[in-house]
Amino acid sequence: MSAATFREVIRPPLWLIAFLYFMLFSLVLAIWAAFDNRTALVVALIALVIGAIVIFLIKGEINCDGKELRVGRAHIDYEYCGEVTVLSRTEFLRARTREVDPAAHLALFFWVSEGVKIEVNDPRDPTPYWLISTKRGTDIKHALQQ
Repeated sequence: MSAATFREVIRPPLWLIAFLYFMLFSLVLAIWAAFDNRTALVVALIALVIGAIVIFLIKGEINCDGKELRVGRAHIDYEYCGEVTVLSRTEFLRARTREVDPAAHLALFFWVSEGVKIEVNDPRDPTPYWLISTKRGTDIKHALQQ
């Protein structure tokens, strides 16, 4: 591994997982009240599987491998990454609401309140910058600058 290697997996917080399962099992409770125990048990098992799939799908992954930055399925070569700005909580809130450019690439997770803004220096790409939710903004900045 080189010094420029970086990887972060952004998982949903426990309160969001609990809320998801609360909503799913309130549906199970309604089905149990209307039908029998066996039907409710089947729906509960289906709800467990659906919850696990949703939790797996809403995680985000950020990778810097020395050649390209990969956020989810999107990727960009280091040569096209310009200035990297680490944004504090208030700066990130402003950047993703009032000051957002509609052409920007947004990789946002509402439960992460900090992030980075990476300028794009590709004349063929109409995307002005990437705005990425991350808890380790300085690590991404160091990985991209090496």
